[in-house]
Order: sequence, then C-alpha cells, then structure tokens
Amino acid sequence: MRFVQPIRDPEIVADIKDHLRDTNARNYIMLLIGLNTGLRIADILKLRVRDVTGTHIVTTEIKTKKQKRVLITHELKQALKEYIQEKPSNEFLIKSREGQNRPITGSMAYKVMRGIAAEFCLQEIGCHTLRKTFGYFFYKQYNDIALLMRLFNHSSEKVTLRYIGIEQDTMDVHLKRFKI
Repeated sequence: MRFVQPIRDPEIVADIKDHLRDTNARNYIMLLIGLNTGLRIADILKLRVRDVTGTHIVTTEIKTKKQKRVLITHELKQALKEYIQEKPSNEFLIKSREGQNRPITGSMAYKVMRGIAAEFCLQEIGCHTLRKTFGYFFYKQYNDIALLMRLFNHSSEKVTLRYIGIEQDTMDVHLKRFKI
C-alpha cells in the first residue's frame, strides 16, 4: 500500500478547485466533499442526492460501521445546490457515465485523483489525499488534534499527526536546519 500525502499548498488546492469547476462538475463535487468533510472515498461514492439536502451528511462509514454526522460547509452547500438541481433524490452524486444510476468505482476515483496529480505535477496523491488534506488544513486552522482525532476515529494523537503529514513536516523542518 502506497502512503499518500495531503496537498499542503492552499494555492494548489484553489487551482485544482478552479480547474475542476470549469472542466468536470462531478469530479469537482467529489473533490469538494472530500476536502470539506474528511470522509473516506468509499463513503463519498455511496452518497446520493437525498443525503446532501439538509444541513449535515449523515452516513454509516463503510470501514468502521460507525454512524457519522458531518456539517455541510457553506462552500460545499452552494456547490451542491447548483449540482443537484433537477436531479432525482435517489441519484448517486458521483455517478458513473456507464450504466444506470451507479457511482463510479474506487478505481475510477483513483484515476481521477491521478489525473489531478499529473495535471498539477503532484507526487504521492491518491483518493485518501482528499481526507488527509481536510485533516491537514483543519489542524493548521484550529490546532485541535483531539477534535481531529475524534473526527477521524483515530486511536491516538500521534496516529493523526502522522496521518495528516504534520509529523513529516516537523521532521523536514528540523532536518533543513540540521548541521553537523
């Protein structure tokens, strides 16, 4: 299993959002949901229109089988409102172009993320990058590792810091200043 990284540069995140907003509405919504909720890709792909019409996304996580309730941020709410307009409530949000009302597969979501990585010359990018990017910016904004740990259902703060790349950032900073 490859270890993927969060996208740490807010300008690159903004550029990716702008690019997808202009080129592919479905992939843009997938990206926004991941960046604004921290949900795993498997949980994003199972979402239907009816799941995002209220104030929160309420879902049972596939991996943990735990119920999760996530507030829909203002940015996401605005994008979803436009995206789901005139779509039936049972339609999958991240719908495949093949077949009737099926979500894209995890491997297709990975291809989307790899395409983004190629377009923006990013390394170590995969589907989990969205969740990790959410965590990275949440931590940078609030510095509340305990809350982030609970959001991710992690067992320890150390696991969460490693997961979002903060541990690596700290090592990199120290090594840059290191002299012998």
